[in-house]
Amino acid sequence: MTYRAVFFDAGETLVHPHPSFPDLFASVLRSEGIEVSERQVHDNVHVIVDRFAAAAADNDLWTTTAGRSRAFWHSVYEAFLDQLGIPAANGLHDTLYREFTDLSNYALFDDVVPILERLRPTGIVLGVISNFEEWLERLLEMLGVAGFFDVRVISGIEGVEKPDPAIFRLALERAGVRPEETVYVGDSPAFDVEPARELGMFPVLIDRRGRYPDAASARIASMADLPLAIGLA
Repeated sequence: MTYRAVFFDAGETLVHPHPSFPDLFASVLRSEGIEVSERQVHDNVHVIVDRFAAAAADNDLWTTTAGRSRAFWHSVYEAFLDQLGIPAANGLHDTLYREFTDLSNYALFDDVVPILERLRPTGIVLGVISNFEEWLERLLEMLGVAGFFDVRVISGIEGVEKPDPAIFRLALERAGVRPEETVYVGDSPAFDVEPARELGMFPVLIDRRGRYPDAASARIASMADLPLAIGLA
Protein backbone atom coordinates (compact mmCIF):
# COMPACT_ATOMS: atom_id res chain seq x y z
CA MET A 1 0.00 0.00 0.00
CA THR A 2 1.29 3.46 -0.90
CA TYR A 3 0.19 5.99 1.69
CA ARG A 4 -0.61 9.59 0.78
CA ALA A 5 -0.61 11.09 4.29
CA VAL A 6 1.00 10.54 7.68
CA PHE A 7 -0.53 12.18 10.73
CA PHE A 8 1.08 12.37 14.16
CA ASP A 9 -0.15 12.81 17.69
CA ALA A 10 1.78 15.56 19.53
CA GLY A 11 2.28 14.97 23.27
CA GLU A 12 4.72 12.12 23.97
CA THR A 13 4.87 11.45 20.22
CA LEU A 14 6.49 14.60 18.82
CA VAL A 15 7.01 16.73 21.94
CA HIS A 16 7.57 16.12 25.63
CA PRO A 17 8.14 18.06 28.85
CA HIS A 18 11.87 18.62 29.15
CA PRO A 19 13.79 16.63 30.22
CA SER A 20 10.74 14.43 31.00
CA PHE A 21 7.42 14.66 32.82
CA PRO A 22 8.78 12.95 35.98
CA ASP A 23 11.90 15.14 35.98
CA LEU A 24 10.00 18.38 35.57
CA PHE A 25 7.29 17.43 38.07
CA ALA A 26 9.86 16.42 40.71
CA SER A 27 11.89 19.57 40.02
CA VAL A 28 8.86 21.81 40.56
CA LEU A 29 8.08 20.08 43.86
CA ARG A 30 11.67 20.38 45.03
CA SER A 31 11.62 24.09 44.23
CA GLU A 32 8.70 24.29 46.67
CA GLY A 33 10.68 22.45 49.35
CA ILE A 34 9.01 19.08 48.78
CA GLU A 35 11.37 16.15 48.35
CA VAL A 36 10.18 13.58 45.82
CA SER A 37 12.13 11.42 43.40
CA GLU A 38 11.66 11.11 39.66
CA ARG A 39 11.08 7.39 40.22
CA GLN A 40 8.16 8.10 42.58
CA VAL A 41 6.58 10.33 39.94
CA HIS A 42 7.24 7.82 37.17
CA ASP A 43 5.64 5.00 39.15
CA ASN A 44 2.40 6.97 39.50
CA VAL A 45 1.98 8.22 35.92
CA HIS A 46 -1.03 5.89 35.62
CA VAL A 47 -2.95 8.60 37.51
CA ILE A 48 -2.76 10.81 34.41
CA VAL A 49 -3.76 8.00 32.08
CA ASP A 50 -6.78 7.26 34.26
CA ARG A 51 -7.80 10.92 34.35
CA PHE A 52 -7.56 11.21 30.55
CA ALA A 53 -9.78 8.14 30.20
CA ALA A 54 -12.34 9.56 32.63
CA ALA A 55 -12.40 12.90 30.81
CA ALA A 56 -13.01 11.16 27.49
CA ALA A 57 -15.80 9.05 28.99
CA ASP A 58 -17.46 12.19 30.38
CA ASN A 59 -16.87 14.18 27.15
CA ASP A 60 -15.08 16.81 29.23
CA LEU A 61 -13.40 18.56 26.25
CA TRP A 62 -10.72 19.76 28.64
CA THR A 63 -8.51 21.36 25.98
CA THR A 64 -11.09 23.72 24.53
CA THR A 65 -10.77 26.72 26.85
CA ALA A 66 -8.14 28.00 29.24
CA GLY A 67 -10.56 27.57 32.13
CA ARG A 68 -11.33 23.96 31.25
CA SER A 69 -7.65 23.21 30.83
CA ARG A 70 -6.76 24.70 34.18
CA ALA A 71 -9.59 22.83 35.96
CA PHE A 72 -8.63 19.55 34.31
CA TRP A 73 -4.95 19.81 35.13
CA HIS A 74 -5.71 20.94 38.68
CA SER A 75 -7.72 17.73 39.09
CA VAL A 76 -4.82 15.72 37.65
CA TYR A 77 -2.29 17.34 39.98
CA GLU A 78 -4.60 16.92 42.97
CA ALA A 79 -4.94 13.19 42.27
CA PHE A 80 -1.22 12.88 41.62
CA LEU A 81 -0.20 14.67 44.79
CA ASP A 82 -2.71 12.66 46.80
CA GLN A 83 -1.16 9.47 45.39
CA LEU A 84 2.25 10.72 46.54
CA GLY A 85 0.91 11.68 49.98
CA ILE A 86 1.61 15.39 49.41
CA PRO A 87 -0.90 18.07 50.48
CA ALA A 88 -2.06 20.27 47.60
CA ALA A 89 -1.52 23.53 49.47
CA ASN A 90 0.02 26.98 49.01
CA GLY A 91 -0.89 27.30 45.33
CA LEU A 92 0.99 24.14 44.33
CA HIS A 93 -1.65 23.40 41.65
CA ASP A 94 -1.04 26.78 40.05
CA THR A 95 2.73 26.41 40.20
CA LEU A 96 2.58 23.06 38.44
CA TYR A 97 0.12 24.37 35.86
CA ARG A 98 2.31 27.39 35.14
CA GLU A 99 5.42 25.27 34.63
CA PHE A 100 3.69 22.70 32.44
CA THR A 101 2.21 25.40 30.20
CA ASP A 102 5.54 27.22 29.82
CA LEU A 103 6.68 26.58 26.24
CA SER A 104 10.33 26.72 27.29
CA ASN A 105 9.79 23.53 29.31
CA TYR A 106 9.11 21.44 26.16
CA ALA A 107 11.34 19.81 23.57
CA LEU A 108 11.11 17.61 20.50
CA PHE A 109 12.12 13.99 20.76
CA ASP A 110 15.49 13.57 19.04
CA ASP A 111 14.02 11.28 16.37
CA VAL A 112 11.35 13.74 15.18
CA VAL A 113 13.19 16.11 12.84
CA PRO A 114 15.07 13.30 11.04
CA ILE A 115 11.82 11.47 10.23
CA LEU A 116 10.08 14.65 9.09
CA GLU A 117 13.05 15.41 6.83
CA ARG A 118 12.90 11.83 5.54
CA LEU A 119 9.17 11.98 4.76
CA ARG A 120 8.88 15.50 3.36
CA PRO A 121 10.64 14.84 0.01
CA THR A 122 8.36 11.85 -0.70
CA GLY A 123 5.40 14.15 -1.29
CA ILE A 124 3.41 12.56 1.52
CA VAL A 125 1.06 15.00 3.28
CA LEU A 126 2.19 15.45 6.88
CA GLY A 127 -0.12 16.49 9.67
CA VAL A 128 -0.86 16.65 13.38
CA ILE A 129 -4.02 15.43 15.10
CA SER A 130 -3.74 16.13 18.81
CA ASN A 131 -5.63 16.55 22.06
CA PHE A 132 -3.78 19.68 23.12
CA GLU A 133 -4.52 23.24 24.12
CA GLU A 134 -4.42 25.90 21.41
CA TRP A 135 -0.85 26.82 22.37
CA LEU A 136 0.43 23.73 20.58
CA GLU A 137 0.52 25.91 17.44
CA ARG A 138 2.95 28.29 19.12
CA LEU A 139 4.98 25.42 20.55
CA LEU A 140 5.47 23.82 17.13
CA GLU A 141 6.51 27.21 15.76
CA MET A 142 8.97 27.75 18.60
CA LEU A 143 10.47 24.29 18.07
CA GLY A 144 10.91 24.98 14.37
CA VAL A 145 8.71 22.19 12.97
CA ALA A 146 5.36 23.85 12.23
CA GLY A 147 6.34 24.24 8.58
CA PHE A 148 6.57 20.49 8.11
CA PHE A 149 2.87 20.01 8.77
CA ASP A 150 0.43 20.71 5.96
CA VAL A 151 -2.54 20.00 8.26
CA ARG A 152 -2.80 20.75 11.98
CA VAL A 153 -5.96 19.66 13.78
CA ILE A 154 -5.67 20.63 17.43
CA SER A 155 -8.54 19.89 19.78
CA GLY A 156 -8.14 23.15 21.68
CA ILE A 157 -8.88 25.02 18.45
CA GLU A 158 -11.38 22.68 16.83
CA GLY A 159 -13.52 21.86 19.87
CA VAL A 160 -13.43 18.08 19.42
CA GLU A 161 -11.11 15.57 21.10
CA LYS A 162 -9.83 12.07 20.47
CA PRO A 163 -11.07 9.38 20.53
CA ASP A 164 -14.02 11.03 18.78
CA PRO A 165 -13.67 10.03 15.11
CA ALA A 166 -14.76 13.53 14.10
CA ILE A 167 -11.29 14.92 14.83
CA PHE A 168 -9.71 12.36 12.50
CA ARG A 169 -12.31 12.97 9.79
CA LEU A 170 -11.61 16.70 9.95
CA ALA A 171 -7.91 16.07 9.28
CA LEU A 172 -8.68 13.66 6.42
CA GLU A 173 -11.00 16.22 4.83
CA ARG A 174 -8.42 19.00 5.05
CA ALA A 175 -5.71 16.76 3.63
CA GLY A 176 -7.97 15.51 0.84
CA VAL A 177 -7.22 11.85 1.54
CA ARG A 178 -9.20 8.72 2.35
CA PRO A 179 -8.67 6.80 5.62
CA GLU A 180 -7.13 3.80 3.88
CA GLU A 181 -4.50 6.08 2.33
CA THR A 182 -3.43 7.39 5.71
CA VAL A 183 -1.07 6.49 8.56
CA TYR A 184 -1.62 7.71 12.10
CA VAL A 185 1.25 7.62 14.62
CA GLY A 186 0.61 8.00 18.34
CA ASP A 187 1.63 6.74 21.76
CA SER A 188 -1.77 5.69 23.15
CA PRO A 189 -3.63 2.50 22.20
CA ALA A 190 -6.93 3.97 23.40
CA PHE A 191 -6.69 7.49 22.01
CA ASP A 192 -4.58 6.89 18.91
CA VAL A 193 -4.46 3.30 17.69
CA GLU A 194 -8.04 2.14 18.26
CA PRO A 195 -9.96 5.13 16.87
CA ALA A 196 -7.64 5.42 13.85
CA ARG A 197 -8.07 1.73 13.07
CA GLU A 198 -11.85 1.89 13.45
CA LEU A 199 -11.93 4.69 10.89
CA GLY A 200 -9.84 2.68 8.41
CA MET A 201 -6.49 4.42 8.88
CA PHE A 202 -3.28 2.45 9.40
CA PRO A 203 -2.29 3.01 13.06
CA VAL A 204 1.31 2.86 14.26
CA LEU A 205 1.96 2.81 18.00
CA ILE A 206 5.17 4.54 19.02
CA ASP A 207 6.25 2.84 22.21
CA ARG A 208 9.59 4.35 23.21
CA ARG A 209 9.41 3.00 26.76
CA GLY A 210 8.30 -0.54 25.95
CA ARG A 211 4.98 -0.21 27.78
CA TYR A 212 2.92 -2.18 25.24
CA PRO A 213 4.88 -5.26 24.13
CA ASP A 214 1.65 -7.08 23.21
CA ALA A 215 0.09 -4.25 21.24
CA ALA A 216 -2.28 -5.43 18.53
CA SER A 217 -0.95 -3.00 15.93
CA ALA A 218 2.20 -1.98 14.15
CA ARG A 219 4.55 -0.93 16.94
CA ILE A 220 7.82 1.01 16.76
CA ALA A 221 10.33 2.00 19.41
CA SER A 222 11.64 5.03 17.51
CA MET A 223 10.52 7.26 14.66
CA ALA A 224 13.52 5.87 12.78
CA ASP A 225 11.53 2.64 12.46
CA LEU A 226 8.52 4.31 10.84
CA PRO A 227 9.57 4.07 7.15
CA LEU A 228 9.95 0.30 7.40
CA ALA A 229 6.60 0.00 9.23
CA ILE A 230 4.76 1.79 6.42
CA GLY A 231 6.68 0.33 3.50
CA LEU A 232 9.03 3.22 2.73
CA ALA A 233 12.34 1.55 3.63
